[in-house]
Amino acid sequence: MIRRGGTVSHVIDTKWKQISSGIDDPKQGVSQADVYQMMAYAQLYLAPRLTLLYPHHPGLGTEDVVHARHRITGHATILETASIDVANSEKILDRIRRLIIGDEVIVEATG
Repeated sequence: MIRRGGTVSHVIDTKWKQISSGIDDPKQGVSQADVYQMMAYAQLYLAPRLTLLYPHHPGLGTEDVVHARHRITGHATILETASIDVANSEKILDRIRRLIIGDEVIVEATG
């Protein structure tokens, strides 16, 4: 969870499952249960941004990447899927920040 000024601004949930490239599977292998879980987090924490973070694999390309962003119907909430190469531990915190947070400043991170 990322908090700003005492409010949750982003919920990140790591999954240890393999997602697909999305070409032959529009859901990328993301389970409906995982989506429902993130929707519950959105309601519970009033978080405007949700990320399902998966381990990266060669079938997804060569770089850590955000694969998809979806606005939740009727809400301002964004749900995204992303992957990061956990086998490469070099500068992993910097890579996670760049992938998930980008240029935003982290005020407080909790886990």
